[in-house]
Amino acid sequence: MPTPNTVVNSNNDKPGVLPERFRVSRGTLLLDRFMTVAIRFGGVAVIVAVLGIFVFIFVEVVPLFRKAAVQDQETLATGVADPRVLGIDEWGELPFVFHPQSGFTFVRRSSGELETHPVAGMQGKEVSAIGFDRDHTRLVFGTAAGEVGSARVEFTADFASGARVIRSKIIEEAIYPADTPGAIRLVDYGDGGSNKTIVSVAAAAGGGERVEIMRLAQKRSLMGKGEVVPEQRADVSEHVRGRVKEVDASGTGDIVLVVTDQGWVHYFYVSAAGVEFRQEFQPLGGRQVAAVDYLLGGVSALVTGEDGDQRVFSLYRPDGTGERMFGEIKRFAALEGPPSLFAASQRKRLFLTGSSHFVSLRFSTTQDERWSKTLDFAPVAGVIDGKDGHMVFAKANGDLQYLALKDEHPAAGWRAYFGKIWYEGASAPSYEWQSTGGSDEFEPKLSLMPLIFGSLKGTLYAMMFSIPIALGAAVFSASYLPARVKRVVKPMMELMASLPSVVLGFLAGLWLAPLIQDRVPSVLLALLAIPVSSLLLGWVFGKLPVAVRARLTEGHEWLVAAPLVGLGAALGWWLGPALESWAFIYQSPAGEKIGDFRLWWPQVTGTGFDQRNSLVVGFMMGFAVIPVIFTIAEDAISNVPKSLTAAAAALGATRWQVVRTIALPIASAGIFSALMIGLGRAVGETMIMLMATGNTPLMEWNAFSGMRTLSANIAVELPEAPVRSTHYGTLFLGAIVLFAMTFVLNTVAEMLRQRLREKYKLV
Repeated sequence: MPTPNTVVNSNNDKPGVLPERFRVSRGTLLLDRFMTVAIRFGGVAVIVAVLGIFVFIFVEVVPLFRKAAVQDQETLATGVADPRVLGIDEWGELPFVFHPQSGFTFVRRSSGELETHPVAGMQGKEVSAIGFDRDHTRLVFGTAAGEVGSARVEFTADFASGARVIRSKIIEEAIYPADTPGAIRLVDYGDGGSNKTIVSVAAAAGGGERVEIMRLAQKRSLMGKGEVVPEQRADVSEHVRGRVKEVDASGTGDIVLVVTDQGWVHYFYVSAAGVEFRQEFQPLGGRQVAAVDYLLGGVSALVTGEDGDQRVFSLYRPDGTGERMFGEIKRFAALEGPPSLFAASQRKRLFLTGSSHFVSLRFSTTQDERWSKTLDFAPVAGVIDGKDGHMVFAKANGDLQYLALKDEHPAAGWRAYFGKIWYEGASAPSYEWQSTGGSDEFEPKLSLMPLIFGSLKGTLYAMMFSIPIALGAAVFSASYLPARVKRVVKPMMELMASLPSVVLGFLAGLWLAPLIQDRVPSVLLALLAIPVSSLLLGWVFGKLPVAVRARLTEGHEWLVAAPLVGLGAALGWWLGPALESWAFIYQSPAGEKIGDFRLWWPQVTGTGFDQRNSLVVGFMMGFAVIPVIFTIAEDAISNVPKSLTAAAAALGATRWQVVRTIALPIASAGIFSALMIGLGRAVGETMIMLMATGNTPLMEWNAFSGMRTLSANIAVELPEAPVRSTHYGTLFLGAIVLFAMTFVLNTVAEMLRQRLREKYKLV
C-alpha cells in the first residue's frame, strides 16, 4: 500500500516520490539569499578594511623618504652693498642685514619697507672686527682701540591690529675695554646662559698677536638679572700654532676653537674654574681650513677646507673614559671650492652651505643632502628662519632672495632607520633607538635595528622554552595518555590560552623576575634536572625485568614519571644556592670573594645583569605560546589514521617507534603549522614584552639583559608621538616592518608545510 508521501505510477504501477516534498519554503530561500549577500559583503568589507589600513599606514610612511621641497619666491632690496651679517626673525617676515657704516637695516617682507637702526656703541669708533652669534642674533664687534662690544636684536610679535606684525628692537650691551690696547682683528661671542664667553684676536704690544678668552658673569639680585661683567681673562696665545684665521665660541659658551693658517684647530674649555687648553688637531691632515662652524647643540663643528672638503668633528671620549675630545665622525660630499656661506637650523640638524653659485642643504646626523642648486648669483650669506620655513640668500648688492623651504622629515631615511650612524658623543657608529630627549638640541636616534633585534631575540627565547614542552606534551598526550586522562589534560592546556597577556606580563614583572633574580643557579639546575631525570628514568625503566614493567598498566607511566621528574626539579632548585656559593664567585675590588651570580656574570662576561631579562621573557612568553602549539600539534598527531599505527604495532614496533616512524612524519605538516602559529604569536606579543623586558633597546644576545620589541615600542610611544611628526611616521614604519617579518615567516612556513604535506600524504 503506498505511503502518504508516495504516488502510484499509472504506467508500471510502481510507487514514486511526490515533487512537493523537495520544494523549499519561501522563507528559507529568502534567508539563503540574504546570507549569501551578507557573507559576500562581509568578505569584501574585510578586504577593504585591511587595504584601508595599509593605505593609511603608507600615507604616513611615504613622506618620511621625501627630499626637501624648495621653491623660489620674491626678492627684497635693502640698498646695503656688501652686507657683513644676515639675520631673520623666527617667522621669516623681517630679515635684516648689517654693515658697520649703516648699522642694522630691516626690510619688511610684506611691504618692502626699510627700517635702519644704527648701533650707538659704534658711533665714533673704528670698528676693526665683526662677529655674529646666530643663536641669539647678537652682533659682537671689536675696535682698533682694543674694545669689545655687542648688540642684540630682539623680535616680538604684535597682534594688536588683528594680524601678526613683527617688530624689532636693538638691545645694546656693554663695551669692555682691553687690558692691553691693540686693534682687534677677529672676535666672536658665545652665550650659554650661565656661560658667556668672548674670544678675540688683537695686535700685541711687542709684535705678534694676542688671543684672549674673556669669561663674563652676570650678577643676580633680588630684583633679577643684573649687569654682565668680565669675570676672568686668559691669554692663550702660547698654545696657538701659526697665525690665527678664525675664532669660534660655541652657543653654549664653554667651547672655543681657534683656527690657524697651518691647518691647526685648538680647543679650549671655558668654565668657572678657568680656561683649559685641551686639544690641538689638524682636521684636514695639514691642509688649509677655510671655516669652522658649530652645528645645533654646540658640541659638533663643521670643518670646511679651502678645497671644499667638508667634515664633522664632534666631542666624544675615544676610549670611553676621560675628557671629551674632538674627533671626526662624518664626511660630506666636497664643495666645488672654499665655502662662501653657512647657516644652521635652530630646530634640526639641518645646515646650509655653499661655494660660489652652488648651495646645498644638508643634514648632519645622516650625512644626507636634502637639496642642492646652482643659483644664477653668488650669495655672500644665507640664513634659515627659526621655523625652517624659509631660506634667504644675500647678494653682493644687498638684495635678499627668498626661498620657501619644506623639509618635515630630515631625520628620516634608509640610513637613519637601517644604517649604522655615528651619533654625537658616541665612541663609534652604532644602531640606536632614542626618539626623545630633554632639550631642543637632542639628536634623534631612530634606528629600527635594535627593535627588530629585540623582536627576534624575545621570540627566540620564548620558542626555546615553549617548543620542547609543547611538542613533548602533545606527543605524550596523543600517543601515551589514556583517553580518560586526556579528556582532562587537553582542556586544561587549552584553557591556558585564555589567560590575558597583561596578566602574564604583570606576573612576569612583579613575581617571576624578582624570583629568578635571586635564584638563577636554582632555575638553571631545575631546568637541567627535568630532562636529565626523564632520560635517567627511561633508561632505568628499560633495564627493569619485563615482569616488573608489566605490572604498570600501559598508558599509566605518568603516575610514576611525574613525581620523580618533579622530585628532580625540586632537588635542582634546592642545590642552586650551594652551586652559586661554590662556582659563581665574584671578586670584589677589596679582594673579598662573594658567591653571587648577579655580580659574577657581569664580571666574567662583561655584559649586564638586569632583573627583567630574556630569561623571564622566555618563561612567560613560553607559557603564553605553549597552549597554541600544544593544541594544534596534538590534534595533528591524534588524527593520524589508527590503521597505520595499529599496523606498525602489529608488526612488533614499540610505542616510541610507532610515534617516531609513523605518527610524527605523517603529522609533520600539522606540527610545523603549530610551530609557525606559535612563532607568530610570540613575534606580535606586546604586553608581556612591555612589562617583563625592561623595554631597553639593546643589541646583545645576553640572556640576562632586556630588549625592546617593535610591538612594545609602538604601544609605548605612539600615544605620545605628535601627529604627522617624524617620530609618528617612524612608529608606523615599525608596524610595516613587523608585518613584513611575519609575512615572510608565514610565507616560508607555508611553502615548507606544503612540501611536508606532499611528501607524507597518504593517498
